[in-house]
Amino acid sequence: MPDSVNKPSLIVKYLDQYVIGQDDAKKTLAVAVYTHQKKIARSRRDAAPIAKSNVLLIGPTGTGKTLMCETLSRALRVPFVTAEATSIAQSRYVNDEIEAILQRLVDGADGDVGRAQNGIVFIDEIDKLKGTRGQPQGVSGESVQHALLKIMEGCMVKLGNGQYLDTTNILFICGGAFVGLEKIASHSHTYGYISTSGEDNPAVLERLNARVKPTDLIEFGLIPEFTGRLPITARFQDLSQEMLVRIMTEPANAMYTQFRDIFAGEGVELTVAREVFEQIADLAIEYKTGARSLRGLFEELITPVLYQVPDDPTIRKVEITSLFAEPRMVRGQRGA
Repeated sequence: MPDSVNKPSLIVKYLDQYVIGQDDAKKTLAVAVYTHQKKIARSRRDAAPIAKSNVLLIGPTGTGKTLMCETLSRALRVPFVTAEATSIAQSRYVNDEIEAILQRLVDGADGDVGRAQNGIVFIDEIDKLKGTRGQPQGVSGESVQHALLKIMEGCMVKLGNGQYLDTTNILFICGGAFVGLEKIASHSHTYGYISTSGEDNPAVLERLNARVKPTDLIEFGLIPEFTGRLPITARFQDLSQEMLVRIMTEPANAMYTQFRDIFAGEGVELTVAREVFEQIADLAIEYKTGARSLRGLFEELITPVLYQVPDDPTIRKVEITSLFAEPRMVRGQRGA
């Protein structure tokens, strides 16, 4: 995706090829990235610094937060690195761990510091850093939040090899499930006191009431300074059975397509009934893992078949009609 066409609509169009659903989150992230790039371009022309708008992704595990960030980095052709907040918190030397993350960003840019300085850093499980009164892990989480403040805002960081990396133009995206945040938000003050008239759009008021407020995040356990570094929030919704089926079958790199290609390389046609994908989706919903367990469940189904196919040249087609039934092998001369 060329740099000259990084309009929000085209970013979303690219994301749609690989990420199923989460339309509102895609638009929010696309606009945030578009605005971020415009700010970088403007700061190169003007001396005046411009505040950076990092992004917070909120949603259940397995709903596509990491996938969307990875896909976004490919769309923008910028270096990308992902890290887990819990790993940073568990380190004895938090600043060294943060430096290691930035070094990986430089490595992802093939050592080009200039490219790395326009990259994306995704920090997952940021909700695990919440402060909890009376518990040591809460203090540790708060200390990590403080440690992240400067690099998220923008500063010069000296790496282990002596190079300096400016984080001013690095886009930081943080993600987390934030279990319990809905309950906090439901008790927070709404915008119902705003005077409205018949000409006002009720959808606007509904959107204002539905958004996650900084006070909600502070009550959850993030420090005010940290929430201030994440002014943009995108919500990810739970995945339905239909969306999980689409994840397995529709994207350009869908797992079904990948395995059909593997079987085709052996001269064998693979067909999997929609019912099978629905059954896998139902199990994923039962496990409460979102899309994370889809590949494992699908490969568990395919493994015995793929073990047999290379050793049996008479198999020319494999049909799977149920997760709970043996696959049907159609035999004959391959290529016939």
